[in-house]
Amino acid sequence: MSLSGALSNALSGLTANSRAASLVASNIANATTESYGRRILSLSSRASGTSGGVMINGVVRSVNTVILADRRLSDAQSGFANNMQAFASRVENIVGASGEAGSLTQRFSAFENALLSAASDPSSVQRLQAVSQTANDFATTLNTLSNGIQSARTDADRSISSQVDALNAALTQVDSLNTAIAEATLRGSDASSLMDERQRVIDGVSDIVPLRIMERENGVLAIHTASGAVLLDNTIHSEPAVISFSRSAIITADMSLGNGLLSGIEINGTPVNSTNGGPLGGGTLGAQLQIRDTVAVEMQSTLDGLARDLIDRFSAGGPDATIAVGDPGLFTDEGATFDPLNETGIAARIRINDLVAASGNGQWRLRDGLGAAAQGDVGNAGLLQAYSGALEELTVPGSTSLATGASSFGQHVADFHAAVSYARVRSDSEVSFSSAQHTALKELELSDGVDTDAELQNLMLIEQHYAANARVMTVVDELMQTLMRI
Repeated sequence: MSLSGALSNALSGLTANSRAASLVASNIANATTESYGRRILSLSSRASGTSGGVMINGVVRSVNTVILADRRLSDAQSGFANNMQAFASRVENIVGASGEAGSLTQRFSAFENALLSAASDPSSVQRLQAVSQTANDFATTLNTLSNGIQSARTDADRSISSQVDALNAALTQVDSLNTAIAEATLRGSDASSLMDERQRVIDGVSDIVPLRIMERENGVLAIHTASGAVLLDNTIHSEPAVISFSRSAIITADMSLGNGLLSGIEINGTPVNSTNGGPLGGGTLGAQLQIRDTVAVEMQSTLDGLARDLIDRFSAGGPDATIAVGDPGLFTDEGATFDPLNETGIAARIRINDLVAASGNGQWRLRDGLGAAAQGDVGNAGLLQAYSGALEELTVPGSTSLATGASSFGQHVADFHAAVSYARVRSDSEVSFSSAQHTALKELELSDGVDTDAELQNLMLIEQHYAANARVMTVVDELMQTLMRI
């Protein structure tokens, strides 16, 4: 080998060592940076016929795509479970723990006890007022629960809108980054930083919808949902998909996706299945759709069934024989007679009859009847006892949202409370499972990332290689100086 060949050989080694040291420094500096892909310098021997040396092929960004894909799917699963758990906990807090002051069960127990107490001394104005107050408190609790459920639906609708906006913005950013990465790849430039940013953007929305990422030419990525809907794929569409959704300012019990009063989701102007089972389900977006259109609707339906059953037990034909057909009973639909065809939302409208409201002086009607012309025997406890009997009577509910068997009203209240508690316990279990799975995948992803100990070992080898190449150049220089002195 000639001296110039040896010098060229050593110089190529020094250049490669310098570039490798720079990559090691970058890896160590970004060891804890989210979405950073470890850099590896790709080297090869110079072609035969030359004086030898090393050639830099480029920088390779090392990412385990299998683990990354599984972790992203886990992001969506975990996001769905967390959102459903948050809703279940929210409703449970509104319903209250069994026996807790202000809870649904405590309000009902207070109403029952007030009736029993008044029946033991029907002449007591204070005890009749207690019946009126506790009945009003229970009706108000049903109002509060209904409003809380509709508030949760409104919040879910708002969240759907914001998540759709975030998804559209991310798709636009990834499309721009795809273009920049493809251009850099074609120029032979290092596109690793752009790829890091693209991964960060995708990771930022991976909890919204389960995503499947596919590699295309020149470092470009295509994005599909786990169910197969195309969100970004230049081999199919030149532009990213546009997801559309119209937000509602406020949601009431009568508004639903089925009757067209709530917006569904469109992809590129085409309506799609806007449930958790649709193309955008499975993540936090699917959870909010599930809350708005299924879970909260079913809970509202059960609550309306409770309110209707309570109204029916005290309506005309019930314990109070003084009520004329068509007149409201002890519990009303905002002061009017309840219409069975207008059950939806009755839990928000149920009110105690103004004739016996605590703010007035008509509590004696609880003892003598709502339709009584004048006060009767103050010692007559028959109607108060009949009221208690109406609550305890095993009847088949008129609402299809309650259990079909004959039950007391107290049993319906207990069943509703148990269903709310069970939903929260079940959601806790799902969160625990998804969290454990997500943590395991995250740790596996991190373990396949930058290992600072290994990088430091590589740096020591690079220093040794650098010293060896520098020594070769020193020897070549000495030999050339010797030749020049001859």
